[in-house]
This record gives sequence, C-alpha cells and structure tokens, in this order.
Amino acid sequence: MHEMKSGLSEFIIGIVEQKRSLGYIYDSQEYQLWRFDRFCLLNYPAETGLTKEVAMHWSERHGFESISSQEGRISPVRQLAKYMLSIGRSAFMIPKFIPGKGLKYMPHIFTDIELSFFFREADNFAFDKRYPERHLVMSVIFRLIYCCGLRNSEARSLCMKDVDLYDGILRIIDSKNRNRYIPLSGDLLFLCKKYNVLAEKIYPSRKWFFQNRHGRCYSAGTVDYMFHQCWNRTGIIVTEGNQPRVHDFRHFFARKRLDLWVKENKDLQAFQPYLSMYMGHKTFVETDYYLSLTEAFHPEFRKRSALSESLIPEV
Repeated sequence: MHEMKSGLSEFIIGIVEQKRSLGYIYDSQEYQLWRFDRFCLLNYPAETGLTKEVAMHWSERHGFESISSQEGRISPVRQLAKYMLSIGRSAFMIPKFIPGKGLKYMPHIFTDIELSFFFREADNFAFDKRYPERHLVMSVIFRLIYCCGLRNSEARSLCMKDVDLYDGILRIIDSKNRNRYIPLSGDLLFLCKKYNVLAEKIYPSRKWFFQNRHGRCYSAGTVDYMFHQCWNRTGIIVTEGNQPRVHDFRHFFARKRLDLWVKENKDLQAFQPYLSMYMGHKTFVETDYYLSLTEAFHPEFRKRSALSESLIPEV
C-alpha cells in the first residue's frame, strides 16, 4: 500500500483495507486516493475532514483532462466519503453531476500495419532492471486482450490458477458478475507457456499471471501506460478520430469477428448471442454497439440482417 500522510490518512487506509477484505483488487483506486492524500497534504495540511472545500477543489478539471480521467479521480473520493459516513464521520459527497457527460467515444479501428508496428515494439521492448518482468508482460498481455477480446481488468487480474496452460483455457471469474471460459489458440498458448517459464524465474510461486515487483497484479493505469509506450514508439500519428487505447483492442476483436460473419453470409441474429456470451456481456444490448460499428463498415449489413427488439428468433 502507498504511504498516506495527510489528515485523512486513517480513513483512506480504512477504505482500502475494507475493499480488499471484500475481495476487490482496488489498486487503481488506491493510487488515486494516494494522489488525493498528497493533494490534501499540500493544500490542506491541517484538515482532518472531507469538507466541501477540499472535495470540490479536488474535483476541478485539470487543463485538457478528459471527462473519463476526471471521473477516475473523483469516484474513489466519493467512495471515501461513503466510507466515512458509514462509520459515523461527516464527509461531503461530490455531486453526481460532476464532471458531467463527455462526448461518446468512437474506438480507434487498427489497420494491419498499425498492429504489426505495435506488436513489434511490444516484442522488442528493452529490459529495465527496475521492472524486470515488464518487457515480458508487454509481449503477452496485449495479445491476450487483442486475440481474446478481453477487458483490460480481465487480462491483468488473471490468477495463476485461472490460466490452464495444459488445456489452453482462461477462466474469467466474476467479471461484471459473470464467469466464462476462453480457449486459447495454439500460437497464443505457446506464447503464454514461454512467458510463464521466464516469469517464474523472476517471481517463483507467484499468485498473478502478470505479477509486478510488489507481488500484485498490474494496475489499469500501468497497463495503459505500457500501451502508450509501445504505441508512441511506432511513430504512427493519428490525424483523424480518437487516439487509440488499450480497450480498442477489445472493440477491434468484436468488429473483426462480426466482419468475418458478414463476409461468410452468417445470420447475425443467430450468431450474436455467442459473441455476447464470449465477451461477457450481461445483455445483448451491450453487443448491439459492435453491430453498429460493423454496419458503418459494411453497407450490405442492412440487407443481410433485419435486427428486431428480440435478437433471438422465436422457436
């Protein structure tokens, strides 16, 4: 755990310990609370409560900060306020309308050249003695996300017991309150086995498949940072649309699978439930989003699929 030093440190430590005792990883939230702790120490060194002045100051947008990044800072402090209220301490709750709604994000659609350049950089990332495993992780974790359509959180929080390197199966446990099993292709399984042998030499008997030097799984922020390190090294400049993110690999996976089904004249109404289950969606409405992406790239989509409110044909 990061060292907390502000007047609110006991409450920050309390909520982190509470969340982890309930089974939450809570790494990225802890990092944001550590930043908040430093903010309080610098700006309100004598303050021991979560006042409106402190909370609203923290919630202010920083320059060109995105809405999602701002919300990522604010949400853990809201949770901190709930925790303090639950133990009988007064605390100001940052209003839900802050930071407001951002523009709908359109995912970056990778080209074959972009993917080739990106994975070349991931495979050749230099060893750093401060992070002795990181160059190995980069080569594998992004391929799992890209090839299996995983969420960032699902890939980075894989436990050793959830990676079956004999049968080639990933067990995705309690992701968005759902469990599922993901089969690995032969090439991907070989890559995971090779990585595991090397990682085991650095961290024997590790708990996490992608474990860092602190004995924890990688945080969301670290995986994002690693992604942008690789992307920036490609030298590719995106002049139109949004800049690529890790999560766009998941979008690309879904779009690619739907593209193939369209080209193979598959009935998307019949096949969509399989994709929805594979990706861990709670409802088909979540999968509809990827259908809209496919429609934009395939005008013939309208001719081949007549979507209705019920996506599963009546029996």
